[in-house]
Amino acid sequence: MNASGFATFLAPAKINLSLRVFGRRPDGYHEIRSVMVPLSLHDTVSVEATQGGIEVETGDPELPGDRSNTCFRAAEAFRQRTGRPDGVRIVLTKRIPREAGLGGGSSDAAAVLKGLSALTGIDLAGEGWTETAASVGADVPFVLGGRPALAEGIGERLTPVEWRLPCFAVIVKPPFGSSTREGYERLRREPGGPPAPVDPPAFRTWEDVAAWAGNDFEAAWEEGREAFGRIREEIRATGARACGMTGSGSAWFGLYDDEGQAQRARGALSGRGDGRAVFFARHIA
Repeated sequence: MNASGFATFLAPAKINLSLRVFGRRPDGYHEIRSVMVPLSLHDTVSVEATQGGIEVETGDPELPGDRSNTCFRAAEAFRQRTGRPDGVRIVLTKRIPREAGLGGGSSDAAAVLKGLSALTGIDLAGEGWTETAASVGADVPFVLGGRPALAEGIGERLTPVEWRLPCFAVIVKPPFGSSTREGYERLRREPGGPPAPVDPPAFRTWEDVAAWAGNDFEAAWEEGREAFGRIREEIRATGARACGMTGSGSAWFGLYDDEGQAQRARGALSGRGDGRAVFFARHIA
C-alpha cells in the first residue's frame, strides 16, 4: 500500500496449458481439468477505501464499471462477507485483452480482493475465502494462489504443480473475441459427474508439457473460425515447444525455452495486417 492510501496490485494473465471439459453439472457449470500457468502480462488494479458505494474507473468506455465488471463484484463480495469498508474506489488499467481466454477479468477481481485485504488487514487465507473468490469467477481462486496449478471442479479445486522449465510465451490475440457461453454450447457436453481422479503432473521436461497440452475448445471452434487454424500453424512455424488455445479463446500461445527465440517469434507473428495483437510474457513459477 502506498502513501496515498491506495493498495495497488498487478493482475497477471494466465494460459491454460491444458483444458479438458467433462460433464455438465446440475448447477449449469461444467466439470473441468486444466493446468493453468500465470504470466507476466498484467493489468494494474488500485483500490481505495471511501465513504461511498463501489466505484470502478476503467478509462475505457467499452468496459463498464457497474456490476457486470468483475472488480465491482469482487468488492461487493468482500463487503458482504466482512462489512468493510464502507465504500470502495477501484482504478483499473487494462493491458490484458478481453474475450481472449487469458483470465483478465478474474485476475482483476483477485487483485481487488488482495487490495481490500491489504487495506483492512483481513487475511484471505481464512476459511471460506476460496468459495467467496469462486463466487466472483471460477478462475479467481487460481489467481489468488499465484503459481502454476492443476484446477478441477469448475476451476476452484487447486493443486500446485511443479514447474522447473524456463518458459517464455508469445500470445496472439485475433481482432475478435470468443464467447465462453457459445464455446460451451459448441462442446455439447451431456450432464455427468466428475471425471476419475488423476495424479498432479510435474513439469520437468518439455515431454511433460507435450503429454498434458491440449484444449477441447480448439475442436469446438473449428467450424467458422478459419483464422484459428492459420494462427496455430504460424506459431508452430516459429519453433514453439508447445502451442495451443487458452481458455475458450480467442487467444493462442506459443511456449519457448529461449527468450531470444520468443522475441523473434513475436516479431515474426506481428504486423500481419489482420488486426491481431501480439504479446510477449514470461511465466510466473
